[in-house]
Amino acid sequence: MAGEQKASKVYEGPITMTRKGIGFFAVEGQEEDLLIPKEWSGHALAGDIVKVKPAGKYSDPMGRMPPRESGKVIEIISRARETFVGTLIEEDSLTLLAPDYKKMYVPLVIMNRGDAQVGYKVLVRLVSWDADKDYPLGEIIEVIGKAGVHDTEMRALALGQGFSSDYPPGVNAEAEALEKNGAKILAEEANNPRRKDFRSVPTCTIDPFDAKDFDDALSVRRLEDGNVEVGVHIADVSFFVKPGTELDKEAVSRATSVYLVDRTIPMLPEVLSNNLCSLKPDEDRLAVSAVFTLDSDANVKDVWFGETVIHSDKRFTYENAQEVLDAGKGELHEELSTLLALSKKIRARRAAKGAIEFDTAEVKIELDADGKPIAVHLKERKDTNLMIEDFMLLANEAVAKHLSKLTSNGGPHFYSLYRIHDAPDTDRIENLANLLRIMGYHLKTSGSGQVTGAELNRLLESVKGKPEEYLIKTAALRSMAKAVYATRNIGHFGLAFDFYTHFTSPIRRYPDLVIHRLIKAHTDGGTPITTEEMQDFDKLALHASEREVGASDAERDSIKMKQVEFLAGRIGEEFDAVISGVTEHGLYVELQETHADGMINIRAVGDDFFEYEEKQYRLVGRRTHKSYRLGDPIRVKLIAARIAEKELDFVPVF
Repeated sequence: MAGEQKASKVYEGPITMTRKGIGFFAVEGQEEDLLIPKEWSGHALAGDIVKVKPAGKYSDPMGRMPPRESGKVIEIISRARETFVGTLIEEDSLTLLAPDYKKMYVPLVIMNRGDAQVGYKVLVRLVSWDADKDYPLGEIIEVIGKAGVHDTEMRALALGQGFSSDYPPGVNAEAEALEKNGAKILAEEANNPRRKDFRSVPTCTIDPFDAKDFDDALSVRRLEDGNVEVGVHIADVSFFVKPGTELDKEAVSRATSVYLVDRTIPMLPEVLSNNLCSLKPDEDRLAVSAVFTLDSDANVKDVWFGETVIHSDKRFTYENAQEVLDAGKGELHEELSTLLALSKKIRARRAAKGAIEFDTAEVKIELDADGKPIAVHLKERKDTNLMIEDFMLLANEAVAKHLSKLTSNGGPHFYSLYRIHDAPDTDRIENLANLLRIMGYHLKTSGSGQVTGAELNRLLESVKGKPEEYLIKTAALRSMAKAVYATRNIGHFGLAFDFYTHFTSPIRRYPDLVIHRLIKAHTDGGTPITTEEMQDFDKLALHASEREVGASDAERDSIKMKQVEFLAGRIGEEFDAVISGVTEHGLYVELQETHADGMINIRAVGDDFFEYEEKQYRLVGRRTHKSYRLGDPIRVKLIAARIAEKELDFVPVF
């Protein structure tokens, strides 16, 4: 029952929801979120923008939680999502959608099943949800395919986040015109005297072996005064994609490319992403460049920004570029060696400023021709990976500073698009420090609960090579604020930069394309950014940040699904793992071999009654006093693998 209602104050903002339909609403200035009982949720879904009215103290009729301040949803202003992917099921003569989205806590009643079969994945639009109905109504937009089939599941992951491999007719028409005329247009523009010509300067790209879209290239040459000129050349997507075109509208909508385990869903059609814009070897290509003059200590003596034409001499993979460096000979060896020596000095200077070096391992999954996973391993970060990263960071920082100075009429923090990263929340740092203390590590913080990048680097260095390394790195990452796009600059905490933006990947990120247009506008004496455009920038920053999260979720889910599928053939096998989470329901574990994670149900933990000690992150046996603590190594046996749910179940090996 609710207690006496507070004043008629009404709050507006996003609501978060549990899988059981219980909501929480954050109120500025209040330490604890308002509890929104399911019966007072007004059928709100996770992320919806709602109006909430405080409703006093709420006491759970079942006694599962202590009384706390509550609220009631009085209006849903906008839905966070209108479409859902899931599997068709039948129940009580109704056709229902069982949603893949775990925060959609009820099925949808399907209005237009047609020929769609039970057991098939479909994309459904939420049509309505009457106040007196338990379930919402939905209509099928697209039949994806039979559940459990590789291609179906991959497409479903992307569509579930709003990304499609198909383009609207208007986009296809513009792409076809570029397919027909693009090469001629490019050849003519390559000889435009406005562009600085770098075609005679040694130039290469370095990318993953399976890359098809080459965003960036590096050129290098020694100058007569002993300094080195390094050109960071970025594909000139803005030359082909003009504001207001169908291509541009679709790129805005998508905002990013999506990289699933087996495929890329590009922001731009392949005629652009893999051909006209891609900095392919042995072909003239258009670029927007940041060209640095560096001394022997990698200090920036001068930098120039503008439009260029380049000609890549070599398409390296990270591996074969590393082979050239390791062998001390080979194609462009001198140039690669010069770049590597400079990059190490750039990185050292960045670290000295407090940039955080997480260097987290990425999972790589190899598939056979049918999409079946045949190997799971960790990607090795080589010197060449770090070298490219160093020069891209250098360019992104320099461009952000450049645009900030050019737009000083609005102050250095306005009229541009920044990539910002706030300092971590003090409560999160306190929780991280407590977790580390329990695991035997110390994280030094200030009296106000802040932490420096240098201290985080010290921690990360101390766990290298240890079983709990990946766990601690993940926990530290989760304690950080999210990097987002914004029009108002606050700097980038993780990189220790006062100014930062995204400039180096316009083929796959829309904010980078905008930055290119800004550089050109200022280079060509373009008009200042208007107030109306600025308002669009604010909307774009929010949209691009949201789309980035959606793409990341789809990518992560595709990896997790294939990890589970890979391990489905190893039921009964034992693995070394580390305890990555402790709850009242059991233990979460992460395998050392594949970094796949799963759960040990508390009933399977051991022959004892185990109690959950939240503050100590552990389960303790009442009779045996056996303890299972976060970060402890553990030997486990795999007992179940549910591919559709992307879940693994384990039991401990005693």
